[in-house]
Amino acid sequence: MSIGEEMIKIGEHAQKAAFILKNLPSTIKNNALLQMANELEKQAGQIIEANEKDLDNAKNNNLDQAKVDRLILNPDKIHKISDGLREIAALPDPINEIISMQRRPNGMDIGLIRVPLGVIGIIYESRPNVTADATGLCLKAGNSIILRGGSEAIHSNIAIADILHQTAVKEGLPENCIQIIRDTNREYVGEMLKLKDYIDVIIPRGGEELIKRVVQNSTVPTIETGIGIVSLFVNHDADLEMAEKIIINSKCSYPAVCNALDKLLIHEQIKDSFIPSIVNSLRNNGVEVRGCNITQDLVPDVISATDEDWGAEYLSLKICVRVVKDIDEAIQIITKYDSKHTESILTMNYDDSRRFLYEVDAAAVYVNAATRLTDGGVFGLGAEIGISTQKLHARGPMGVNQLTSTKYIIYGSGQIRE
Repeated sequence: MSIGEEMIKIGEHAQKAAFILKNLPSTIKNNALLQMANELEKQAGQIIEANEKDLDNAKNNNLDQAKVDRLILNPDKIHKISDGLREIAALPDPINEIISMQRRPNGMDIGLIRVPLGVIGIIYESRPNVTADATGLCLKAGNSIILRGGSEAIHSNIAIADILHQTAVKEGLPENCIQIIRDTNREYVGEMLKLKDYIDVIIPRGGEELIKRVVQNSTVPTIETGIGIVSLFVNHDADLEMAEKIIINSKCSYPAVCNALDKLLIHEQIKDSFIPSIVNSLRNNGVEVRGCNITQDLVPDVISATDEDWGAEYLSLKICVRVVKDIDEAIQIITKYDSKHTESILTMNYDDSRRFLYEVDAAAVYVNAATRLTDGGVFGLGAEIGISTQKLHARGPMGVNQLTSTKYIIYGSGQIRE
C-alpha cells in the first residue's frame, strides 16, 4: 500500500468515526475524557519510558534547547496533561447549542446551532502534551482527529495516543476517533495536505517553517497558529515595581513558548531610572539582554541589537530592549515587527490603555498583565489546540467552541418561496 493509499484509508476511518461522534451524548464523551485522564496517570511510567527514548535521540541529534524543553515529560507534567482533560470534560458541550432563534414574517422559525467541524488534522512539533490537549478538545466538540507529531517526539506521542485511543473505545467512543501517523516520513504530511475529501480542517502547530509549508501547500482549509513575536510597552506612568514582576514573569517563567516576551519597549521619560534596574533583574534571571543605542549608553555592556532582533521570536532566555518616545512609536514598532499574537502595555493612564487595546492588532492585548497569560487554560477553555493569529475562522487560544461550525435549522408550516 502506498503512502497516499494509506492516508486515504486513515481519512475514511476518521470520517466514519466523526459521523458517530457528532451524535454522541455529552455523558459518554465526558466519561471517556475522565477515564482517559486517569489512564494517562496510571500509565505514566510507560509514557516517561517512551519519552526517554525521544530525549536520547534529541541529545544525539543536538536538538535546539527550546525544543528539548518542550519535549520533556515527567510525573508532574503528565498530571497537568490529565487535569487538562478533566477540565475539558467539565466544560459545557457546545454541540447543538442554540446560538440564535428568530421567527420570520412568513412564520418560519430560523435557528443557528453549533455543529462539529468533522475531521480535524493537526500537524505539530516537539510538544507531546499537544497529543492529549488536541485530542480532548476535538472529541469534546464531536470531531475525530488525525495526529501527525514531529519525529523528535514520536515515541512519546504514540505512547500517549495509544492510551487515549484504547481508553476512548473502551468507554464507548468509535473506533478510529483518534488516529496517529506512526511513521516519521515527511511524505505523510504531503499526502495529509491533499485529503480535502476526508479532512475538514488542518491545524499546524509549530515553528514558522512548518506553518508556512502547511499553509502554502494544503488543499484542506487551515487554521494558522502563528509564531509569537511578543512585545511589552512600559509607559512613562507605569508602576515600576509591578512592571518588573510582570516583565520577569513574561520572559522567564517559560521562555520556550510562543507567549514569552521577546521585545521590551520603554518610554524615554523613565529610561534613566528603569533601564539599568530592569537589565540587572533580567540578567539575575539568566537573560541575555540586547538593546538599542540608548540602552547601550545607559548599560554599556548590553549587546547591540541587530535589525533581525526587533522581529525575532527567541524561544530562549534572550530579550531586546528599545527606548521609544511615546505610545505612538511603541504601537508603530509593534505593528511593523510583531506577529499579531500577544502584546501588553503597563500604564496607569486610562486613555493610553484604551488606545493600546483598540489600536494594537493582535489575538490578545493586555493592560498591566503578563504576556504568558495567553493560554487556553487561563482563559477558561480547559486547554487549547493552538493560538490562532489569523482572523478566520478563529483567533486567539482555540478551545471547544473554536472547533465547531454552525448550521441553520428551520421549522416551517408549509411556507413556499413567493
